[in-house]
Amino acid sequence: MTEPVTTALCHFAFARFTQEYWALDENERADRVDLWLADLERGARVVDTYRIFPAATDADVCVWSSVEADRPDAAALFFEAFARACTPMRRFAEFTGTLWGYAKRSQYSSATRSVQALDPFATERPRYLVVYPFVKTSAWYRKSREERQRIMNEHMRIGKQYPDISQLLLYSFGLQDQEFVPVYAMDRLERFSELVAELRGTEGRPYTERDWPVRVGWRTTAGLFGEYRIQFSGTGDASR
Repeated sequence: MTEPVTTALCHFAFARFTQEYWALDENERADRVDLWLADLERGARVVDTYRIFPAATDADVCVWSSVEADRPDAAALFFEAFARACTPMRRFAEFTGTLWGYAKRSQYSSATRSVQALDPFATERPRYLVVYPFVKTSAWYRKSREERQRIMNEHMRIGKQYPDISQLLLYSFGLQDQEFVPVYAMDRLERFSELVAELRGTEGRPYTERDWPVRVGWRTTAGLFGEYRIQFSGTGDASR
């Protein structure tokens, strides 16, 4: 996999379908989702959808949009396009949360390219997606740069033992309540659980203030949400 573009803005929106949506027949529901995704595609370079329920109960779907953010107005253009695309869906979907930030290479990694990097603009990805907000303690930032690097070296060493798990790190300091949005993709979900369990015993763990709520999404070859049509990848970009 290629190294993520450092100027990518990635946005994850979580939505729960309303009773009015479920009252539609199967074809009407599929058509409604298709129209919504087609509208979203006009505002982003890539749009992917993942099923959330029943892994969690506050959302049925996660929509991952990625845009190139070189232009100063890239964020505003994307947000406007996303909101406009969602207006016709307000009767059919309630948006329960968003996570977003700018993709950058970790400041603690000296590698210019990582085989485990998750490309936000890839058109093919592993089946499972894990995304969550992450906040470090104040004590972490009061440590010296050298001490933080030493602690993170252990974290990265363990991560490299799981080459089948790809990662994308989003920075959202001052933009949302969290500081980072770690994004992981893998084909075997239990492998990610094993990785997290191993990381719990590292020296850096006490400096985690919050790393929840975790959201797990997945693609299904039968189509999203049962009768829905298969995952959608867009090619539009509102920032152009």
